Amino acid sequence: MKLALKIDIDTERGTRIGVPALITLLREFDVPACFLFSLGPDNTGKAIRRVFRPGFFRKVSRTSVVSMYGVRTLLNGTLLPAPRIGRKHADIMRAVRDAGFETGIHCNDHFRWQDYVRTMPLEKVRAEFSAALAEYERIFGTRALTAGAPGWQTCANARQVYDEANLLYSSDARGRAPFFPRIDGRVFSTLEIPGTLPTFDELLGRPEYPDGKIVAHCLSLLRADALNVFTLHAEIEGMMKMPLFRALLEACRAAGVEFVRLDDCARGLLQNRDAIPVRDIVMAAIDGRSGLVATEGA
Repeated sequence: MKLALKIDIDTERGTRIGVPALITLLREFDVPACFLFSLGPDNTGKAIRRVFRPGFFRKVSRTSVVSMYGVRTLLNGTLLPAPRIGRKHADIMRAVRDAGFETGIHCNDHFRWQDYVRTMPLEKVRAEFSAALAEYERIFGTRALTAGAPGWQTCANARQVYDEANLLYSSDARGRAPFFPRIDGRVFSTLEIPGTLPTFDELLGRPEYPDGKIVAHCLSLLRADALNVFTLHAEIEGMMKMPLFRALLEACRAAGVEFVRLDDCARGLLQNRDAIPVRDIVMAAIDGRSGLVATEGA
């Protein structure tokens, strides 16, 4: 079974604390991963506006949001100024690359993309992603080859700016296997490699998934006939839930799981583009997460 790890870094705190911890752990296990960075302002505090979304209170109560993110982070962009993550922590980001890991773009402003990308006009989506592209190139000295949207939020305008950026692949959706995305009848050229497994925060705190059962549950979902993709977060698996993530790595190693790089997988798939199916991207609810997310349709 093949498993790829995609790491979403949402906040300044996750970059400062969670990323270095994950570098150390992953190097200990000699496991590759793709780190996707939030590069602009950390406006996490503004996410309180999601209070009216179905399931928001349920998720907050069972995942200990304050413990995971910290009080300071939850005030960023409201009572406290929004720190510029790329400006503060370019050295940490470059350390990820220097350690041999894949890097890419999560976003410029996590809050703005997750909450507004689907209603932004094309020029605003282009400006938002262009800001991330420019900051990535400033930090790494090369253009970004991949992106993965905050909160699995995407739309036709977002897919258009991905195509314009000539990305190697993206990971915006939840699904079963890689595909070329279609939205409102329009097919886009950037390969989508969706997340295939539930995230820890979709399982944590639920009576049917106590911590002692989460690793076994994730392993039970791995498929031998597909590329498995697990999304983790620097603020969760890189911090208070690192012991649980370590247990997952140990269980995968014991089960003979082969860890692979997403960019290598994308290059291999794109050698035969005609074999890659086209699938609709459909906004839908998924178990354990509030609101709607991009999912692989028919």
